[in-house]
Amino acid sequence: MEMRVMTDGKRRKSLAVAAAVLGGVLVLSACNDGDKGGAAGSPTPPSQSQVDEAAEAAKTSKAQIVIAPKTGTQNASINNDAKVTVTEGKLTDVTMTSAEGTKVKGEIAADGLSWKPSEQLERATVYKIAATAADAEGLEAHENSSFTTVSKANSFIGNFTPEDGSTVGVGMPVSINFNKAITDKAAVQGGITVTSSSGQEVVGHWFNPQRIDFRPDKYWTEGSTVTLKLDLDGVEGADGVFGVQQKTVTFKIGRNQVSTVDVATKTMTVTQDGKTIKTIPISAGSPDNPTYNGQMVISEKFKETRMNGATVGFTDDDGKGEYDIKDVPHAMRLSTSGTFIHGNYWGPDSIFGSANTSHGCVGLNDAKGAGDPNQQAAWLFDHSIVGDVVIVKHSKDKTIAPDNGLNGWNLSWADWKAGSAV
Repeated sequence: MEMRVMTDGKRRKSLAVAAAVLGGVLVLSACNDGDKGGAAGSPTPPSQSQVDEAAEAAKTSKAQIVIAPKTGTQNASINNDAKVTVTEGKLTDVTMTSAEGTKVKGEIAADGLSWKPSEQLERATVYKIAATAADAEGLEAHENSSFTTVSKANSFIGNFTPEDGSTVGVGMPVSINFNKAITDKAAVQGGITVTSSSGQEVVGHWFNPQRIDFRPDKYWTEGSTVTLKLDLDGVEGADGVFGVQQKTVTFKIGRNQVSTVDVATKTMTVTQDGKTIKTIPISAGSPDNPTYNGQMVISEKFKETRMNGATVGFTDDDGKGEYDIKDVPHAMRLSTSGTFIHGNYWGPDSIFGSANTSHGCVGLNDAKGAGDPNQQAAWLFDHSIVGDVVIVKHSKDKTIAPDNGLNGWNLSWADWKAGSAV
Protein backbone atom coordinates (compact mmCIF):
# COMPACT_ATOMS: atom_id res chain seq x y z
CA MET A 1 0.00 0.00 0.00
CA GLU A 2 1.32 3.34 -1.00
CA MET A 3 1.72 5.79 1.85
CA ARG A 4 1.83 9.55 1.29
CA VAL A 5 4.19 11.37 3.56
CA MET A 6 3.65 15.05 4.22
CA THR A 7 6.87 16.98 4.25
CA ASP A 8 7.61 19.22 7.18
CA GLY A 9 7.17 22.27 4.99
CA LYS A 10 3.73 21.24 3.83
CA ARG A 11 2.72 20.24 7.36
CA ARG A 12 3.78 23.64 8.66
CA LYS A 13 1.79 25.33 5.92
CA SER A 14 -1.31 23.27 6.72
CA LEU A 15 -0.99 24.06 10.40
CA ALA A 16 -0.67 27.73 9.62
CA VAL A 17 -3.95 27.65 7.65
CA ALA A 18 -5.64 25.82 10.48
CA ALA A 19 -4.31 28.37 12.93
CA ALA A 20 -5.78 31.18 10.86
CA VAL A 21 -9.15 29.46 10.72
CA LEU A 22 -9.30 28.13 14.25
CA GLY A 23 -7.48 30.60 16.38
CA GLY A 24 -9.50 29.25 19.26
CA VAL A 25 -7.84 25.82 18.94
CA LEU A 26 -4.36 27.32 19.23
CA VAL A 27 -5.35 29.40 22.18
CA LEU A 28 -6.51 26.31 24.01
CA SER A 29 -3.27 24.55 23.12
CA ALA A 30 -1.19 27.45 24.33
CA CYS A 31 -2.93 27.26 27.68
CA ASN A 32 -1.92 23.60 28.10
CA ASP A 33 1.02 23.39 30.56
CA GLY A 34 1.72 19.72 29.87
CA ASP A 35 4.82 18.72 27.96
CA LYS A 36 3.55 17.01 24.77
CA GLY A 37 6.91 16.78 23.10
CA GLY A 38 7.34 20.42 22.26
CA ALA A 39 9.56 22.91 23.97
CA ALA A 40 8.48 23.93 27.43
CA GLY A 41 5.86 26.73 27.28
CA SER A 42 5.41 26.50 23.48
CA PRO A 43 1.98 25.81 21.86
CA THR A 44 1.04 22.23 21.21
CA PRO A 45 0.36 21.73 17.50
CA PRO A 46 -3.23 20.57 16.66
CA SER A 47 -3.70 17.10 15.33
CA GLN A 48 -4.54 16.44 11.68
CA SER A 49 -8.18 15.64 12.63
CA GLN A 50 -8.45 19.04 14.27
CA VAL A 51 -7.10 20.67 11.14
CA ASP A 52 -9.65 18.82 8.97
CA GLU A 53 -12.48 19.81 11.30
CA ALA A 54 -11.36 23.42 11.16
CA ALA A 55 -11.34 23.39 7.39
CA GLU A 56 -14.82 21.89 7.33
CA ALA A 57 -16.11 24.41 9.86
CA ALA A 58 -14.68 27.26 7.80
CA LYS A 59 -16.96 26.43 4.86
CA THR A 60 -19.80 28.96 4.52
CA SER A 61 -23.02 28.85 2.49
CA LYS A 62 -22.81 30.13 -1.05
CA ALA A 63 -26.40 31.43 -0.81
CA GLN A 64 -26.57 35.21 -1.08
CA ILE A 65 -29.73 36.74 0.43
CA VAL A 66 -30.83 40.29 -0.39
CA ILE A 67 -33.61 41.93 1.62
CA ALA A 68 -35.33 45.10 0.48
CA PRO A 69 -35.67 47.69 1.86
CA LYS A 70 -32.23 47.91 3.42
CA THR A 71 -31.96 48.10 7.17
CA GLY A 72 -32.71 51.58 8.45
CA THR A 73 -34.78 52.65 5.44
CA GLN A 74 -37.39 55.31 6.18
CA ASN A 75 -40.51 56.10 4.11
CA ALA A 76 -40.60 52.64 2.55
CA SER A 77 -43.47 51.79 0.24
CA ILE A 78 -46.44 49.93 1.68
CA ASN A 79 -46.95 48.04 -1.60
CA ASN A 80 -43.82 47.11 -3.50
CA ASP A 81 -40.63 47.71 -1.52
CA ALA A 82 -40.65 44.68 0.79
CA LYS A 83 -39.15 41.60 -0.86
CA VAL A 84 -36.48 38.96 -0.36
CA THR A 85 -34.39 37.38 -3.12
CA VAL A 86 -31.57 34.82 -3.15
CA THR A 87 -28.90 33.65 -5.54
CA GLU A 88 -26.77 30.47 -5.29
CA GLY A 89 -29.42 28.87 -3.13
CA LYS A 90 -33.10 28.71 -2.19
CA LEU A 91 -35.09 30.37 0.54
CA THR A 92 -36.23 28.02 3.30
CA ASP A 93 -37.84 30.44 5.72
CA VAL A 94 -38.87 34.11 5.72
CA THR A 95 -40.58 35.79 8.63
CA MET A 96 -41.88 39.35 8.57
CA THR A 97 -43.32 41.00 11.64
CA SER A 98 -44.28 44.45 12.82
CA ALA A 99 -42.53 45.96 15.82
CA GLU A 100 -45.49 44.81 17.90
CA GLY A 101 -44.99 41.23 16.78
CA THR A 102 -47.85 40.99 14.30
CA LYS A 103 -46.88 38.56 11.57
CA VAL A 104 -47.26 39.60 7.93
CA LYS A 105 -48.53 36.98 5.50
CA GLY A 106 -46.27 36.15 2.59
CA GLU A 107 -45.19 33.31 0.34
CA ILE A 108 -41.92 31.93 -0.96
CA ALA A 109 -42.09 31.58 -4.74
CA ALA A 110 -42.36 28.09 -6.19
CA ASP A 111 -38.74 28.24 -7.40
CA GLY A 112 -37.53 29.25 -3.93
CA LEU A 113 -35.75 32.32 -5.25
CA SER A 114 -37.96 35.09 -3.88
CA TRP A 115 -40.51 36.06 -1.24
CA LYS A 116 -42.89 38.97 -0.86
CA PRO A 117 -45.78 39.88 1.45
CA SER A 118 -49.24 38.99 0.23
CA GLU A 119 -50.95 41.93 1.93
CA GLN A 120 -50.54 45.69 1.94
CA LEU A 121 -48.42 47.03 4.76
CA GLU A 122 -49.51 49.67 7.23
CA ARG A 123 -48.20 53.21 7.04
CA ALA A 124 -45.81 54.58 9.68
CA THR A 125 -44.93 51.09 10.92
CA VAL A 126 -41.60 49.43 11.73
CA TYR A 127 -41.21 46.00 10.14
CA LYS A 128 -38.57 43.32 10.58
CA ILE A 129 -37.65 40.60 8.10
CA ALA A 130 -35.60 37.48 8.96
CA ALA A 131 -34.65 35.23 6.06
CA THR A 132 -32.89 31.85 5.80
CA ALA A 133 -31.63 30.16 2.65
CA ALA A 134 -29.65 27.01 1.89
CA ASP A 135 -27.19 26.35 -0.91
CA ALA A 136 -26.80 23.15 -2.92
CA GLU A 137 -24.80 21.52 -0.12
CA GLY A 138 -27.40 22.36 2.49
CA LEU A 139 -25.34 25.06 4.16
CA GLU A 140 -27.52 27.84 5.52
CA ALA A 141 -27.23 31.60 5.21
CA HIS A 142 -29.16 34.14 7.26
CA GLU A 143 -30.06 37.80 6.72
CA ASN A 144 -32.11 40.36 8.67
CA SER A 145 -33.51 43.81 7.96
CA SER A 146 -35.58 46.41 9.76
CA PHE A 147 -37.27 49.36 8.07
CA THR A 148 -40.09 51.88 8.52
CA THR A 149 -42.93 52.44 6.07
CA VAL A 150 -43.93 55.86 4.90
CA SER A 151 -45.92 57.91 7.40
CA LYS A 152 -49.19 59.69 6.73
CA ALA A 153 -47.30 62.95 7.01
CA ASN A 154 -44.91 61.80 4.29
CA SER A 155 -47.44 60.26 1.93
CA PHE A 156 -50.36 61.31 -0.24
CA ILE A 157 -53.43 59.56 -1.60
CA GLY A 158 -55.93 60.49 -4.28
CA ASN A 159 -59.67 60.19 -3.78
CA PHE A 160 -61.18 59.43 -7.17
CA THR A 161 -64.53 59.26 -8.91
CA PRO A 162 -66.31 57.36 -10.41
CA GLU A 163 -66.33 54.16 -8.41
CA ASP A 164 -64.94 50.87 -9.59
CA GLY A 165 -67.55 48.80 -11.41
CA SER A 166 -70.05 51.63 -11.78
CA THR A 167 -72.03 52.61 -14.87
CA VAL A 168 -72.03 56.34 -15.56
CA GLY A 169 -73.14 58.85 -18.15
CA VAL A 170 -71.10 60.02 -21.11
CA GLY A 171 -70.05 63.24 -19.38
CA MET A 172 -68.41 61.65 -16.34
CA PRO A 173 -64.73 62.66 -16.07
CA VAL A 174 -62.19 60.80 -13.99
CA SER A 175 -61.62 63.25 -11.16
CA ILE A 176 -58.84 62.76 -8.60
CA ASN A 177 -58.49 64.93 -5.50
CA PHE A 178 -55.23 64.51 -3.55
CA ASN A 179 -55.07 65.00 0.20
CA LYS A 180 -51.83 67.00 -0.13
CA ALA A 181 -50.63 69.62 -2.58
CA ILE A 182 -48.64 68.18 -5.48
CA THR A 183 -45.59 70.12 -6.60
CA ASP A 184 -44.18 67.58 -9.06
CA LYS A 185 -47.29 67.32 -11.20
CA ALA A 186 -45.48 65.65 -14.07
CA ALA A 187 -44.26 62.81 -11.85
CA VAL A 188 -47.71 62.22 -10.41
CA GLN A 189 -49.53 62.50 -13.71
CA GLY A 190 -46.98 60.12 -15.17
CA GLY A 191 -48.14 57.53 -12.65
CA ILE A 192 -51.77 57.79 -13.77
CA THR A 193 -53.19 56.35 -16.97
CA VAL A 194 -56.78 56.54 -18.19
CA THR A 195 -57.77 54.60 -21.30
CA SER A 196 -61.03 53.81 -23.08
CA SER A 197 -62.00 50.72 -25.03
CA SER A 198 -63.29 53.16 -27.65
CA GLY A 199 -59.73 54.28 -28.40
CA GLN A 200 -60.49 57.91 -27.57
CA GLU A 201 -57.51 60.04 -26.59
CA VAL A 202 -57.72 60.89 -22.88
CA VAL A 203 -55.82 63.81 -21.36
CA GLY A 204 -55.40 65.03 -17.79
CA HIS A 205 -55.93 68.64 -16.71
CA TRP A 206 -54.73 70.12 -13.40
CA PHE A 207 -57.22 72.57 -11.91
CA ASN A 208 -55.04 73.19 -8.86
CA PRO A 209 -52.20 71.44 -6.96
CA GLN A 210 -54.64 68.93 -5.49
CA ARG A 211 -57.00 68.13 -8.35
CA ILE A 212 -56.56 66.55 -11.77
CA ASP A 213 -59.40 65.45 -14.06
CA PHE A 214 -59.20 63.26 -17.17
CA ARG A 215 -61.52 63.33 -20.17
CA PRO A 216 -61.52 62.90 -23.96
CA ASP A 217 -62.18 65.67 -26.49
CA LYS A 218 -65.85 64.75 -26.90
CA TYR A 219 -68.12 62.88 -24.51
CA TRP A 220 -67.23 59.25 -23.84
CA THR A 221 -68.52 56.76 -26.40
CA GLU A 222 -71.66 55.07 -25.11
CA GLY A 223 -71.13 51.42 -24.15
CA SER A 224 -67.36 51.77 -23.81
CA THR A 225 -65.26 50.75 -20.83
CA VAL A 226 -62.85 53.17 -19.16
CA THR A 227 -59.85 51.99 -17.14
CA LEU A 228 -58.04 54.07 -14.53
CA LYS A 229 -54.64 52.84 -13.34
CA LEU A 230 -52.97 54.45 -10.34
CA ASP A 231 -49.31 53.51 -10.20
CA LEU A 232 -48.31 56.08 -7.61
CA ASP A 233 -46.58 53.87 -5.08
CA GLY A 234 -43.25 55.51 -4.26
CA VAL A 235 -43.81 58.50 -6.56
CA GLU A 236 -42.54 61.68 -4.90
CA GLY A 237 -45.35 64.18 -5.41
CA ALA A 238 -43.79 66.87 -3.23
CA ASP A 239 -40.55 67.20 -1.31
CA GLY A 240 -40.42 64.14 0.96
CA VAL A 241 -44.05 63.20 0.26
CA PHE A 242 -44.64 59.92 -1.56
CA GLY A 243 -47.60 58.19 -3.15
CA VAL A 244 -48.84 54.89 -1.75
CA GLN A 245 -51.58 53.86 -4.19
CA GLN A 246 -51.41 51.03 -6.66
CA LYS A 247 -54.85 50.33 -8.02
CA THR A 248 -56.82 49.62 -11.20
CA VAL A 249 -60.40 50.82 -11.58
CA THR A 250 -62.81 50.19 -14.45
CA PHE A 251 -66.23 51.67 -15.12
CA LYS A 252 -68.79 51.42 -17.88
CA ILE A 253 -70.25 54.22 -19.98
CA GLY A 254 -74.03 53.89 -20.34
CA ARG A 255 -76.34 55.30 -22.98
CA ASN A 256 -75.72 58.82 -24.26
CA GLN A 257 -78.23 61.04 -22.44
CA VAL A 258 -78.06 64.83 -22.63
CA SER A 259 -80.70 67.17 -21.19
CA THR A 260 -80.72 70.72 -22.58
CA VAL A 261 -82.36 73.46 -20.53
CA ASP A 262 -83.43 76.54 -22.49
CA VAL A 263 -83.90 79.27 -19.89
CA ALA A 264 -85.56 81.59 -22.40
CA THR A 265 -88.27 79.10 -23.40
CA LYS A 266 -88.35 77.51 -19.93
CA THR A 267 -88.21 74.00 -21.32
CA MET A 268 -85.85 71.05 -21.08
CA THR A 269 -85.30 68.62 -23.93
CA VAL A 270 -83.99 65.17 -23.05
CA THR A 271 -82.19 63.17 -25.72
CA GLN A 272 -80.77 59.66 -25.75
CA ASP A 273 -78.29 58.73 -28.44
CA GLY A 274 -79.27 61.91 -30.26
CA LYS A 275 -83.03 61.28 -30.28
CA THR A 276 -85.51 63.36 -28.25
CA ILE A 277 -87.33 61.22 -25.71
CA LYS A 278 -88.94 63.88 -23.50
CA THR A 279 -89.68 67.61 -23.36
CA ILE A 280 -90.33 68.96 -19.86
CA PRO A 281 -91.45 72.45 -18.72
CA ILE A 282 -89.09 73.95 -16.12
CA SER A 283 -88.55 76.96 -13.90
CA ALA A 284 -84.94 78.17 -13.81
CA GLY A 285 -83.21 80.95 -11.88
CA SER A 286 -84.99 84.24 -11.46
CA PRO A 287 -83.64 87.43 -13.07
CA ASP A 288 -82.03 88.31 -9.72
CA ASN A 289 -80.50 84.83 -9.32
CA PRO A 290 -79.97 83.43 -12.80
CA THR A 291 -78.83 79.89 -13.51
CA TYR A 292 -75.31 79.30 -14.79
CA ASN A 293 -74.92 78.62 -18.48
CA GLY A 294 -72.81 75.76 -19.72
CA GLN A 295 -72.33 72.02 -19.73
CA MET A 296 -72.84 70.45 -16.33
CA VAL A 297 -72.52 66.87 -15.15
CA ILE A 298 -74.75 65.16 -12.61
CA SER A 299 -72.41 64.26 -9.75
CA GLU A 300 -74.89 63.12 -7.06
CA LYS A 301 -78.50 61.98 -6.80
CA PHE A 302 -80.77 62.30 -3.74
CA LYS A 303 -84.37 61.15 -3.62
CA GLU A 304 -84.86 63.83 -0.97
CA THR A 305 -82.45 66.35 0.51
CA ARG A 306 -82.37 69.53 2.55
CA MET A 307 -81.61 72.84 0.86
CA ASN A 308 -80.67 75.74 3.10
CA GLY A 309 -79.94 79.09 1.44
CA ALA A 310 -77.44 79.99 4.18
CA THR A 311 -75.06 77.27 2.97
CA VAL A 312 -74.72 78.93 -0.44
CA GLY A 313 -74.83 82.59 0.55
CA PHE A 314 -78.55 83.34 0.36
CA THR A 315 -79.35 84.83 3.79
CA ASP A 316 -81.84 87.27 5.30
CA ASP A 317 -80.86 90.15 7.55
CA ASP A 318 -80.96 87.83 10.55
CA GLY A 319 -78.31 85.61 8.98
CA LYS A 320 -80.71 82.76 8.38
CA GLY A 321 -81.24 81.26 4.95
CA GLU A 322 -83.68 82.90 2.57
CA TYR A 323 -85.07 79.41 2.23
CA ASP A 324 -84.70 76.19 4.21
CA ILE A 325 -86.52 73.26 2.63
CA LYS A 326 -85.83 69.98 4.42
CA ASP A 327 -87.40 67.62 1.88
CA VAL A 328 -86.53 68.75 -1.63
CA PRO A 329 -87.50 65.80 -3.86
CA HIS A 330 -85.55 64.18 -6.68
CA ALA A 331 -82.48 66.39 -6.40
CA MET A 332 -79.43 65.94 -8.65
CA ARG A 333 -76.30 67.99 -8.07
CA LEU A 334 -74.80 69.96 -10.97
CA SER A 335 -72.15 72.04 -9.18
CA THR A 336 -70.12 72.16 -6.00
CA SER A 337 -71.51 75.60 -5.24
CA GLY A 338 -75.08 74.32 -4.95
CA THR A 339 -76.67 74.20 -8.39
CA PHE A 340 -79.21 71.36 -8.62
CA ILE A 341 -81.88 70.15 -10.96
CA HIS A 342 -84.68 69.05 -8.66
CA GLY A 343 -88.37 68.63 -7.99
CA ASN A 344 -90.45 71.55 -6.77
CA TYR A 345 -93.72 70.90 -4.90
CA TRP A 346 -94.08 74.34 -3.25
CA GLY A 347 -94.48 76.38 -6.43
CA PRO A 348 -97.80 76.51 -8.29
CA ASP A 349 -98.11 74.35 -11.38
CA SER A 350 -98.44 77.48 -13.48
CA ILE A 351 -94.78 78.54 -13.12
CA PHE A 352 -93.34 75.55 -14.95
CA GLY A 353 -92.81 76.52 -18.54
CA SER A 354 -93.84 80.13 -17.91
CA ALA A 355 -91.69 81.77 -15.18
CA ASN A 356 -88.16 81.49 -13.82
CA THR A 357 -88.42 81.78 -10.05
CA SER A 358 -85.59 79.86 -8.38
CA HIS A 359 -82.35 80.93 -6.69
CA GLY A 360 -80.36 79.44 -9.58
CA CYS A 361 -81.45 75.81 -9.66
CA VAL A 362 -83.55 74.18 -12.36
CA GLY A 363 -86.93 73.13 -10.96
CA LEU A 364 -89.40 70.57 -12.30
CA ASN A 365 -92.95 69.96 -11.12
CA ASP A 366 -93.11 67.38 -8.33
CA ALA A 367 -95.05 66.14 -5.32
CA LYS A 368 -94.03 66.37 -1.68
CA GLY A 369 -92.49 63.17 -0.41
CA ALA A 370 -91.02 62.14 -3.78
CA GLY A 371 -93.54 59.34 -3.97
CA ASP A 372 -95.44 60.12 -7.16
CA PRO A 373 -93.75 58.47 -10.18
CA ASN A 374 -96.00 60.40 -12.58
CA GLN A 375 -94.39 63.74 -11.75
CA GLN A 376 -91.95 65.28 -14.24
CA ALA A 377 -89.12 65.46 -11.72
CA ALA A 378 -89.64 61.81 -10.77
CA TRP A 379 -89.43 60.77 -14.43
CA LEU A 380 -86.15 62.64 -14.97
CA PHE A 381 -84.68 61.28 -11.74
CA ASP A 382 -85.54 57.70 -12.71
CA HIS A 383 -84.11 58.11 -16.21
CA SER A 384 -80.86 59.83 -15.15
CA ILE A 385 -77.57 58.44 -13.86
CA VAL A 386 -74.50 60.07 -12.39
CA GLY A 387 -72.40 61.35 -15.27
CA ASP A 388 -75.31 62.45 -17.46
CA VAL A 389 -74.94 65.88 -19.03
CA VAL A 390 -77.27 68.83 -18.41
CA ILE A 391 -76.69 71.81 -20.70
CA VAL A 392 -78.08 75.23 -19.76
CA LYS A 393 -78.33 77.92 -22.43
CA HIS A 394 -79.81 81.38 -22.94
CA SER A 395 -79.42 82.36 -19.30
CA LYS A 396 -78.25 85.86 -18.42
CA ASP A 397 -75.62 84.48 -16.06
CA LYS A 398 -72.03 83.56 -16.96
CA THR A 399 -70.79 80.12 -17.96
CA ILE A 400 -70.10 77.93 -14.97
CA ALA A 401 -66.43 77.58 -13.97
CA PRO A 402 -65.00 74.27 -15.22
CA ASP A 403 -63.81 73.29 -11.75
CA ASN A 404 -67.16 74.05 -10.09
CA GLY A 405 -68.28 70.45 -10.02
CA LEU A 406 -67.34 67.97 -12.76
CA ASN A 407 -67.75 70.57 -15.46
CA GLY A 408 -64.46 70.59 -17.36
CA TRP A 409 -66.38 70.24 -20.63
CA ASN A 410 -66.69 74.02 -20.62
CA LEU A 411 -63.00 74.26 -21.59
CA SER A 412 -62.01 73.90 -25.22
CA TRP A 413 -59.89 70.86 -26.07
CA ALA A 414 -56.87 73.11 -26.60
CA ASP A 415 -57.31 74.77 -23.21
CA TRP A 416 -57.89 71.41 -21.59
CA LYS A 417 -54.67 69.95 -22.99
CA ALA A 418 -52.78 73.08 -21.92
CA GLY A 419 -53.49 72.08 -18.32
CA SER A 420 -51.63 68.79 -18.66
CA ALA A 421 -48.22 68.41 -16.99
CA VAL A 422 -46.97 65.72 -19.37
